[in-house]
Amino acid sequence: MFENIEGLAGRYQEIMDELASGQTDAGRYTDLMKEQAELGPVVSKYKEYKDNETQIANCLEMIEEESDPEMKELAREELAEAKRMQPVFEDEIRRLLLPKDPNDEKNIIIEIRGGAGGDEAALFAADLFRMYTRYAERAGYKIDMMNSNENGLGGFKEVTFMVIGRGAYSRLKYEGGVHRVQRIPLTESGGRIHTSTATVAIMPEVEEVEVSIDMNDVKFDVFRASGNGGQCVNTTDSAVRLTHIPTGIVISCQDEKSQLKNKDKALKILRAMLYELERERAHDAEDEKRRSQVGTGDRSEKIRTYNFPQGRVTDHRIKYTSHNIDAIMNGELDELIDNLIEADQTAKLAKMDEEV
Repeated sequence: MFENIEGLAGRYQEIMDELASGQTDAGRYTDLMKEQAELGPVVSKYKEYKDNETQIANCLEMIEEESDPEMKELAREELAEAKRMQPVFEDEIRRLLLPKDPNDEKNIIIEIRGGAGGDEAALFAADLFRMYTRYAERAGYKIDMMNSNENGLGGFKEVTFMVIGRGAYSRLKYEGGVHRVQRIPLTESGGRIHTSTATVAIMPEVEEVEVSIDMNDVKFDVFRASGNGGQCVNTTDSAVRLTHIPTGIVISCQDEKSQLKNKDKALKILRAMLYELERERAHDAEDEKRRSQVGTGDRSEKIRTYNFPQGRVTDHRIKYTSHNIDAIMNGELDELIDNLIEADQTAKLAKMDEEV
């Protein structure tokens, strides 16, 4: 592993020297800056590791040669700390060397659908939508609404939106699956606790060059938008319904006043869905690999329970429970996300060790 890092460190220095020369064109400069950003964390952590290795050698030398008892004791204490840190640095380096998900830096499309539970499921879908939008605000991301279908009580039968910002996919990709809520619904007069569900689908934004769509396979229908909206609602045929004939996928978009913009958003969603279908086929072909990782997208997998009476949120994939349900529903998701990333990396490292 460390022989490879020596090579990476050499390449990193080459990049720094070329950037400092000021003789690179704009395209080359952009590529070098991207490569530098990728290599920088590994090289920096490796330097810390090597410095710590030097510290161990210096402490051993001091213990061997120093005659002052106090200095010897100080060296022993420093040696113990340096030895404790060595495996920590090694583990951090191994995590940095894990293969990167090529989608991590992309924007993300999130589709939330009310599941079992009728109106309460739709209200829960709206709660999840608010949770993700508030998280996006905290993270400095932007939200672009793509489609929504309300139930009349403030809930969503379905809602699709894009989270725009570098690294959005890397943070939110673990949210795909069935989310379950246990609480007393606003529609329940008897005060009984109900269990309802909502399904979250997570898809990276896909560029046209990544997924080719034969427009002969796509049927478009236009209709008048309904529900809350601006002056064009119910007055112009601005809403778009897209049907992808080979797969049977149907997408409706009506949130924009422009028919052209709704069509563009529908195509974005279709590209993302087709990309996900292909990834699912690849996952099924690598079933063992999939089982070694934290779930990232199987919409039939029950991933999390939000229990309001007990004030807790449990992620079933990693058996992690938080008692900060109010903060989580207000968009403070980092506690859950960080633990999911940690579990995923640990599983991948274990799998990598098995294959060595």
